Amino acid sequence: MPLLRKALRVSNRSMLAFIFFFSFSSSCLYFIYVAPGIATTYLFMVQARGIMLRENVKTIGHMIRLYTNKNTTLNGTDYPEGNNSSDCVAQTTMYLPENFTYSPYQPCPEKLPYMRGLIDVNMSEISFDEIQQLFSKDLDIKPGGYWKPNDCKPRWKVAILIPFRNRHEHLPIFFRHLIPMLQKQRLEFAFYVVEQTGTQPFNRAMLFNVGFKEAMKDAVWDCIIFHDVDHLPENDRNYYGCGEMPRHFAAKLDKYMYILPYNEFFGGVSGLTVEQFKKINGFPNAFWGWGGEDDDLWNRVHFAGYNVTRPEGDLGKYKSIPHHHRGEVQFLGRYKLLRYSRERQYIDGLNNLVYTPKILVSRLYKNITVNLIPELAPYVFDKQHFYSSKIRRAKNVSSLEEYYS
Repeated sequence: MPLLRKALRVSNRSMLAFIFFFSFSSSCLYFIYVAPGIATTYLFMVQARGIMLRENVKTIGHMIRLYTNKNTTLNGTDYPEGNNSSDCVAQTTMYLPENFTYSPYQPCPEKLPYMRGLIDVNMSEISFDEIQQLFSKDLDIKPGGYWKPNDCKPRWKVAILIPFRNRHEHLPIFFRHLIPMLQKQRLEFAFYVVEQTGTQPFNRAMLFNVGFKEAMKDAVWDCIIFHDVDHLPENDRNYYGCGEMPRHFAAKLDKYMYILPYNEFFGGVSGLTVEQFKKINGFPNAFWGWGGEDDDLWNRVHFAGYNVTRPEGDLGKYKSIPHHHRGEVQFLGRYKLLRYSRERQYIDGLNNLVYTPKILVSRLYKNITVNLIPELAPYVFDKQHFYSSKIRRAKNVSSLEEYYS
């Protein structure tokens, strides 16, 4: 009997431990699924503290080495360890002086005196009526938020695409902040708010593809900015033009302690030329829910032979507008899709998208409303079939891109 009672006590403890562990694990998984943005932020903050500690230790060690092993030249100038004077020259960023003049027939400079650097980020709520009243005196802003400078020729014609659902309090804050900055940069621009309706999980990537197709019907844009509505730049020298390589503007987010989460991070705010975006077949359409679409875009960019550029120093700092509601559910199938990014690139994107938009033009933006369902972007991908059939049939063309276009 004593042995039996002892065994029962052990069994009860084990059962209680199992129930506790199961409940705790289930709660964590549920939290990550229903609030992935919060969960990811918490996780990254813990990781970031470790990174900052390691970097500080490296910096202290490096300073000690510099002090004990100075690399001193004959003229007494100290240079960093392992460098010579030619490597150490700092490339300063020169902005034009206040009295600089330019012609309406000349291209707008990229580094204008109006671009002062750090700008105030006002995240206080404002109604849409107030924000429209604020810009009502600017007669140069046309319906749809279209604006172009009249004192020089804009270097870039920029369409800003904003994926949207249930963030109505964010839109006026976004426009109040971004319109003056883009005007200072003397860009030709317009805003496209691409809004998802229906009951399906949020598909940020497909909304960008829809926005791109609709924007290209309006004007001959040459630069496309893919911009989350809750991201506000902290520096007006973060130039919203495109370049020879795709651009990741939001390199340092406040919610990530201004540290790049990982080198392949391509989220928040990015920019590609029209040619670049068409070449990579746009965003993938298969990512329903939070996460993965930006990583897939990074893969597409590199598979097409591009590199990603970022603003130098602190120019890429952004603040995030706090959310008053839960984020989108996490897409649990993203890792499987990412494993076959290369194979999916030219069968899932701009070329397999079908949709029916509802268009409404307001003073500050064009609203494109779509009810997204998976059937709007059908594609069939079978790994063995792809390798055995598609590749062999593609031998007569120069590339898979050509085969699927």
